Amino acid sequence: MKICPLAALALALSMPQLASAQPARDQPTISMSGHGEARAQPDIAMLSAGVSVGAPTAAAALATANKDMQAVFQSLRKLGVADRDIQTRNFSVHPEYAAGSGEAPRVTGYQVSNQVEVRLAEIGKLGSALDALVAAGANQINDVRFSIHDPTALLVEARTSAVADARTKAETFAKAAGMTLGPILSISESGIEGPRPVVSAAAMARAASVPVAMGEETIGADVTITWGIK
Repeated sequence: MKICPLAALALALSMPQLASAQPARDQPTISMSGHGEARAQPDIAMLSAGVSVGAPTAAAALATANKDMQAVFQSLRKLGVADRDIQTRNFSVHPEYAAGSGEAPRVTGYQVSNQVEVRLAEIGKLGSALDALVAAGANQINDVRFSIHDPTALLVEARTSAVADARTKAETFAKAAGMTLGPILSISESGIEGPRPVVSAAAMARAASVPVAMGEETIGADVTITWGIK
């Protein structure tokens, strides 16, 4: 196979350039992790509520549960909760048993449970919603959670803080070693913390009879950065 002289010359000239583009293997570096957080009051509430009804027959338990759940739905609609923000999460019908001495278990009744998850876009209505649910017949309220509709700005703030934290640490170590930071060689995000509540007594919203502490939500970010040092 013959190689054109001009092509051979071009290849020879390009090889040193490619080699010089690679970072030196013995280049001193420093890697540091940083953590950042941003906080804000939540603007969305999620709650799980429903009814649990017992009766001698499955039909009777189901009829009562259906009636109570219709009242629950109606109370939520009166508060302005849209149908799309009400979703059934659990529905069950199961028998209840009893057994006497030396007797086989026998069915004594049936239990019907119907649970829904409710999303409250107007978080200020949470206390009123809890009152209304109980008044309508909901005898199971299992969970109340808070969230932030759009955490984008908070995440930017947390990431910025995480980078600053990593840089501060790296500069401290480099200065102690008599060196200075060079360019960033790599940066990676090792994890993002979703919204988590931070209870604040100052953020208290009160309904007629149900006090609700909304607190704050915290978004966290972690980064690892590698610098060259000189």
